[in-house]
Amino acid sequence: RQLRVDWPSRPGVSSLRDAVSALKEALRRSPCATAREQGPGTAVLPEDVVCKVHLKSFVEQQGLVGYDPNLDVLLVTEGMLQSLAELQQAVVQCLVSDPSVAHLSLPRGSCCSIVHVVSCEEEFQQQQMDLLWRILDPGAHTALQKHLVCGPVKVTNPSSPIGADQYFQLRKRQMYEASVMKYGELAEDEAWTEVIDTLTVAAIRFEMLSTAHRSQITLDLEDSSISTKGTKSGAFVMYNCARLATLFDTFQRAVERGTYPPLPPVSKLNFSCLREEGEWLLLFNYLLPFPEVLQHAAQLPTPSKGIRITANTETVCKFLIQLSMDFSSYYNRVHVLGEPFPHLFDQMFARLRLLGAVREVFHSALATLNLPPLSQI
Repeated sequence: RQLRVDWPSRPGVSSLRDAVSALKEALRRSPCATAREQGPGTAVLPEDVVCKVHLKSFVEQQGLVGYDPNLDVLLVTEGMLQSLAELQQAVVQCLVSDPSVAHLSLPRGSCCSIVHVVSCEEEFQQQQMDLLWRILDPGAHTALQKHLVCGPVKVTNPSSPIGADQYFQLRKRQMYEASVMKYGELAEDEAWTEVIDTLTVAAIRFEMLSTAHRSQITLDLEDSSISTKGTKSGAFVMYNCARLATLFDTFQRAVERGTYPPLPPVSKLNFSCLREEGEWLLLFNYLLPFPEVLQHAAQLPTPSKGIRITANTETVCKFLIQLSMDFSSYYNRVHVLGEPFPHLFDQMFARLRLLGAVREVFHSALATLNLPPLSQI
């Protein structure tokens, strides 16, 4: 919740109980399941084991590929069935909340692609859940399960173990201290609470997602580069996005005062006025290749063989950081809103249109990371 990730709400106790009962009934009918074995010479199973399921034979019968060859017999517990019931409810919620399919009469789960985002330590257990789900709920959606496996997260020189909540609070305190150092007493105002929260979320998302998900992430808890001064951080990206918002807000206020005329339509502009190398760098390195960057980063799960997929989040992060560095260099060097003389308007308007396109790229790329653009810092 602190990172503003929307999880499906947990089902109520009664609906969960009914779903678990339905799964037990499906187990009773499944040819892959055998009841708890009792009698002389049989091993005593834990009390919470419902039955055994033969995963290996199911994988072979279905011709499934990509699963761990060590998967064999699974002892199904009440806890597993509860987890499975919650997954089923999440699929139903996703379908109900998707406005693009709300008007269609579709079979339950038929529009869902399920991606198990799982740590490398728990990949084996999640494959067991995947197969158990396929066995007990052989609907259309269970065939579209894929696994995105994440490497471990390590901390450099930890004095004591640190949890996710402590990590978030540490980064938030660092962001607050960096903001006070840069902006003084302004950053202590209550209005800054939302800004600092958003900057913290951005810093953490970039810190995590700038590394390929299969690789290990090493966190330096004393790292001060998460602030807007650090050119490798999400806060730096948000800062430059806010600079663009401030630029256009300043221009609009000047138009309302009559200092500048309104921005003309694109067809009326003279783009030959753009002679700065930085302007063409923004066009050729960022505006034109952006669709290709998105296509590479966000390839949807395909119905191909195998169960692993890749999400290249680091592509978007690196693109945004490099864009921020080049935009910042250009913006620090070029005075976009010049003196209100008519002979200077052509160049100013062409630059504003260019930077308007840059702003759209910032917003679109941030949206892929579920980050809202900041209008001011």
